[in-house]
Amino acid sequence: MRRFVVKTIRQARRVIVAVVGFTVVALGAAMLLTPGPGGLLIFLGLSLLAAEFVWARLLLRRIKRKGSEISGAIFGTGKAGPGGDATPPADAPRIAP
Repeated sequence: MRRFVVKTIRQARRVIVAVVGFTVVALGAAMLLTPGPGGLLIFLGLSLLAAEFVWARLLLRRIKRKGSEISGAIFGTGKAGPGGDATPPADAPRIAP
């Protein structure tokens, strides 16, 4: 009997997380067309869904990786182009400007 209760609670939690997560994602999608933080809500909804679903976790990981790549391309996260380091080594001689 106890196993049944635990399994039922687990399934109920999964359903609640799914309903709330998909609702937040839907609100975020609607806010992409109206004023509001649509992207942020979609990210938050996927984070909620990632707590229970592997596909959401993988999608969230992919979005984070692509966002990091875009951020690095825009702001330059310390990676230099071919043939050079972004920061000189600590023992490099100092050159006056």
